[in-house]
Amino acid sequence: MNRLSFTLPSDLKTTLHSTLDEWQLEGKLERLWRRDATVWTGGDEAKWLGWLNIVRQSLQQLDGPESLVRDLLARDIRQLVLLGMGGSSMAPEVIAETFGQQPGHPGLIVLDSTDPAQVKAVEAAIDLERTAFIVSSKSGSSLEPNILMAWFLQRMAEAVGAEKAVSHFIAITDPGTSLDRLATADGFMRVFHGEPDIGGRFSVLSNFGVVPAAVIGIDCRRYLEDTLEMVAACETTRELADNPGVLLGCILGVAANAGRNKLTLVASPSLASIGAWLEQLVAESTGKQGKGIIPVDGESLVSSADYGNDRVFVYLSLAGEVDSEQDKAIGQLEQAGEPVIRITLDDRYTLGQEFFRWEVATAVAGSVMGVNPFDQPDVEASKIEARKITDACEAGESLPDEVPLAADAQLTLFADAGNAVELQDLAGEQTVAALLKAHFSRAKAGDYVALLAYLDRNTANTRQLQQLRDTVRQQGKIASCLGFGPRFLHSTGQAYKGGPNTGVFLQITAAASEDLQVPGRGFTFGIVEAAQAQGDIDVLAERGRRVLRVHLGDDVMA
Repeated sequence: MNRLSFTLPSDLKTTLHSTLDEWQLEGKLERLWRRDATVWTGGDEAKWLGWLNIVRQSLQQLDGPESLVRDLLARDIRQLVLLGMGGSSMAPEVIAETFGQQPGHPGLIVLDSTDPAQVKAVEAAIDLERTAFIVSSKSGSSLEPNILMAWFLQRMAEAVGAEKAVSHFIAITDPGTSLDRLATADGFMRVFHGEPDIGGRFSVLSNFGVVPAAVIGIDCRRYLEDTLEMVAACETTRELADNPGVLLGCILGVAANAGRNKLTLVASPSLASIGAWLEQLVAESTGKQGKGIIPVDGESLVSSADYGNDRVFVYLSLAGEVDSEQDKAIGQLEQAGEPVIRITLDDRYTLGQEFFRWEVATAVAGSVMGVNPFDQPDVEASKIEARKITDACEAGESLPDEVPLAADAQLTLFADAGNAVELQDLAGEQTVAALLKAHFSRAKAGDYVALLAYLDRNTANTRQLQQLRDTVRQQGKIASCLGFGPRFLHSTGQAYKGGPNTGVFLQITAAASEDLQVPGRGFTFGIVEAAQAQGDIDVLAERGRRVLRVHLGDDVMA
């Protein structure tokens, strides 16, 4: 089984032991497995604990995914594109990137963006006649996978004819959803069902993660049987200090309660993609009611002196894959007394163990922090605001006019009234540079800066934004996060709006170089992306967040 070790400052270690003793005394682990909602807030938590038993269930249902694999190979399908958002897309992406291309099996591309350039890039990378699409949506009604499905159904019909087009599509959704009905009525190649008592971010070990894993050639029987080792260990009630899920969850919970709520994720190169999945799981589960753990993924490692005292570091490594720079940096952090958790995976097939461990740990951390880890009350707020704009556009109205705060030859700044007044007072000089400087200066010790980029999630854009993150940390020892819209809206967006008001947000938008009309709808992908960005910033401002938008115009790289 995957190994965990940790070093903690003495104050956290003392609190951890008392918390474990409390869990032992009050029988909280047994109550958790009995689906007792009073482990948390006594609300609707019991309705969302189907993931506790899903590994055994998935093992019993492997015939369906395995028969799909045989059908796809018989049809010489060489590429799979998964259209999804949030938990239904991030988990398959982690699995595909961790295992890599399997000999004799199709590769997997995950598309979870409404950015027109990203949609076009995926289309350019595939041969439609040799491609199958997985439309993955728990609710079946999420805007993003539905409009992506409409686009590629149209493109497939143009390539192979309308009658054959649907035979290239597979659906994964909960029973009885609109997607379930459409896929069944239209004759999709296959429909797989999720479990209604499992939320999206906890669904990785259900069909939402298992079906994509099977079709790209993963030995899912071995993968799930390895995962059962972790399930069994997390069920044990003897010594909770030896329970891998409870131990990790209590560490995270007591650290967050003590102000160390920046969960800094470091991973071996082949495991690097797991950070995006952990971001959603942890942030969306704990970030509410003014509390929250803020995951920090993909930040450059530096010396202890360059961090504030708000961090917990988790180092996920793969046995046999040594990154000497990472190892050295983590060792220095341990020697400096920083809280460091080390998790070592024996091989890639024990990835499922980490999925389950972290699900248990997140549930436990939510209990320690006093929140319901299974709801996401602030995610819907942005969807509602975005829907108002797309509905208006479909009715023939234009996007709402905006008055810039400042502009120069390349950049235009926008802010709500409250942020505009504060920034103008801080900046003095009303130039773009002065206002940007004033905005970043609002980040103080214990805060974090989040870059919210409504851009194509390509290598060049990511590299530039990562450099900006390094600058932020160098200037003030401030943690930084990077999210591409709209995918982060279904992930860290919950914590940004409902968690502690310690974020300083820079939203980054750009004009669509080539827009795409959504088939059968009165709007384009570019309008959807703009509406999502506007809905996002409106809710952040309404929640009193420090937020500024910078529009890059036509030449994004410049």
